[in-house]
Amino acid sequence: MTGSEAPSTFRLAYVPGATPGKWVRIWNERLPDVSLSLLPVTAAEASDVLRDGGADAGIVRLPVDRTVFSAIPLYTETTVVVVPKDHLITAADEVTVEDLADEVVLHPLDDVLGWERPPGEPAFERPATTADAVELVAAGIGVLAVPQSLARLHHRKDLTYRPLVDAPQSGVALAWPEDAHTDLVEDFIGIVRGRTVNSTRGRTQPETPPKDKRGTESAARRKPAAKQASRSGTAKGAPRGGAKGSARGTAKGARRGKPRRRS
Repeated sequence: MTGSEAPSTFRLAYVPGATPGKWVRIWNERLPDVSLSLLPVTAAEASDVLRDGGADAGIVRLPVDRTVFSAIPLYTETTVVVVPKDHLITAADEVTVEDLADEVVLHPLDDVLGWERPPGEPAFERPATTADAVELVAAGIGVLAVPQSLARLHHRKDLTYRPLVDAPQSGVALAWPEDAHTDLVEDFIGIVRGRTVNSTRGRTQPETPPKDKRGTESAARRKPAAKQASRSGTAKGAPRGGAKGSARGTAKGARRGKPRRRS
């Protein structure tokens, strides 16, 4: 990259409830020269943004069109029912769809659970957004079933929620256009999948400087020499201090000191 070129940027779209902060921090540590730009999108518009090139990848809600996008499922969310804090449902640790049979269950237009038939009694009209539905729950007009992350996103002090154990669930995935699988996309995949910084998958790693062969060979030559010197020192020193050397020296000295007989 020359000084006149704009710095590289990786654009990541994400839907409400998704929390990419951890991955963004790792990205900034590993690729400080490539800025990561976050683009909040609704669940409904995420596919169009990726398809039109408005983002390089996105944290989206499943399903996605697998003829256009590649996707890596990340997790499946628990579904909860949002109710006022003084609602009878709060007496239970978890509830079922059947428990909502007599409740007005709000079904916003941006619902992400994909109900075949929403539980309970329908409201007079569908709220436009999940945020609008939460306001209606606070007003005592009904209850709302959503993924847990959306209940947390729209948290209010006067509301709470309980797990809805037999409801549809929402899966979250990392997705990108199949024909736009770039090196930066691969870098982000590696971060999401927990690859280490030294992983070579999908990217060309910098070459390791060649080792100094002469230094290696010299060291290899020195090692046997050192061993030989060590053996020599042991061999030379053994007779001086060893038991055999003392015995031989004593015997040899005894022969030299014995007087000869004259014939």
